[in-house]
This record gives sequence, C-alpha cells and structure tokens, in this order.
Amino acid sequence: MRKKVSVIGAGNVGGTLAQRVAEKGYADVVLVDIIEGLPQGKGLDMLQTGPITGSDAKVIGTNSYEETANSDIVAITSGVPRKPGMSRDDLVLTNMNIVKSVTEQVVKYSPNCIIIMVANPLDAMTQLALHVSKLPRDRVFGQSGILDTARFRTFVAQELDVSVEDVHACILGGHGDTMVAIPRLTTVGGIPITELLPQETISKIVDRTVKGGGEIVSLLKTGSAFYAPAAATAQMIESVLLDKKRILPCAVYLDGEYGIKGVVVGVPAKLGKNGIEQVIELKLTPEESRALRKSAEAVEELVRVMRLG
Repeated sequence: MRKKVSVIGAGNVGGTLAQRVAEKGYADVVLVDIIEGLPQGKGLDMLQTGPITGSDAKVIGTNSYEETANSDIVAITSGVPRKPGMSRDDLVLTNMNIVKSVTEQVVKYSPNCIIIMVANPLDAMTQLALHVSKLPRDRVFGQSGILDTARFRTFVAQELDVSVEDVHACILGGHGDTMVAIPRLTTVGGIPITELLPQETISKIVDRTVKGGGEIVSLLKTGSAFYAPAAATAQMIESVLLDKKRILPCAVYLDGEYGIKGVVVGVPAKLGKNGIEQVIELKLTPEESRALRKSAEAVEELVRVMRLG
C-alpha cells in the first residue's frame, strides 16, 4: 500500500511539489487549497501524467481537509509572500493566522503525521506549527537548508566548472539574512573550497547565496522561487518515506544542541521514517558559534512577535 502525502497550498511551490512526489510513484498525493477548482484542476492534470511517467499514484485536488485524513506526511506551503512595504513582523502575523489554522486542520485528520513546513518566515512558522500541533519535535520540522545549500552548491560548481554532484555544502542557522555558511566544511570531491578558491571569491558566493531568494524575486517581478524549494521538500519527503536516513540540513527545534535551546534553527539532521532521528552537532569555531547564536536570536525575535506563550 502506497504512503499518503498531503500538500497544503496549490500555488507554485505546492503544485510543483505535488507533481514531483506523484511522479515518483511511492505515495498518493492530496493537494489542498482554499480556491475552488484550483487544486482539483491541478490534481486532475497531474493524475493524467501517470500513463506518461509510469506512475500509478493517485492524485486528488480538494478544498477540504477530510481528504487528507491519515496522511503520513503533510507539507505546508500555504501563506503569502512578502510584499513591498511589508515588514517581517507584518509577514509573521499574516502567515501566523494561516499556518495556525492549517496546522489545526492537519492534526485533526492526521494526528500521527509528520509535518514539513515550507511557508515563510520558515523558522518561525515551523515553531508555530510545533506549538499548535503539540507533536514531538522529531515530527515537525522545516525545509530551508536544502534550498540554501543547493544554491551554494550551484554557485560553487559554476565557479569551478565541476559537477554539482561533487559539491557538498554546509549552511546553518535561519533561512534568511542571518544564515551561516561554513566554507571550511563545504567541499568539492572531499576537498574544502577554502583550498580551491580565494577568500574574496568565496565571500561573493556566500553573499549571493544569502541573497539568492531575493535575486530570483527581482528577476520574476511577481512571485518567488518555486522549482528549487519544491525539489528540496521532495528530497525530505523521500528520505522519510523510504527511510533513507539522509543527513540533510533541516529547520529543527533545538533543545540544547549547539548551546541553543527552545528555538527552531537550521542544522544537519538524520531524516528517516520517524522524522528527525538525530540532530548532528558539528564542531564549530568560536566565530561560527557566535554567528549561529545570532541567527537563533533573529528567529527568537520573530517568535516573540507571535506571542505563543
């Protein structure tokens, strides 16, 4: 019997994610959105790709959470993007109401599911979902680090003219301006990039990575990235459903790891059938540790705005 994955939000990220999961064939997919006809139309379109892609996965589009009952994994992509003139606090409070309502419905019908947060501000929304769902931290985590490291890996591969498959990157912290890139632990074929590239070039690549989302937004004019975020979330789903135990950067509620307690921060973790099966603690330099704590403090500021109590 196939597993069941529900994707909340049928926009660009949600729709692309649902398609990626459906094409793999290892899970049936439920696509949920409040707009009448949108998830139904996209779901039917995806279902009809089955004979071409060789996938027998069922795809259902709906405006009701009842169809999501007994999901193994629920990915929450719903929320509004940041608009001109909107502060981070405004974005938090707007998406807080959406994510709170979605999370309540998700756990009502799938009390044993694993929740993967994709909505922004990612770290704060993950912490909100954890608070609302009352699920253990290993079953509520966020996707951001895979996207950030993918951008970093892409730029490094372009600079060195090598395969992206041979580039492995390390980025910690929040999803945004305070993310912490660790060049000494970023390698190409096992060789640290600090031995392959001058510091000036590395700094430019790190800066472009930090601003990676904004670069795409400025090019698109209306909207934000969705292909890479969807691919990153699909990788997390696959690691859980197939119990692959991949070591992937995830937004996780820390309970003392890295000297940080009570806040969601991006760190490497082992992802398997039980969700977060192990948080990997890296040995950081004092400077890296300070940067990570500063990133955690930025997330704490957003969490305070939500007044979770």
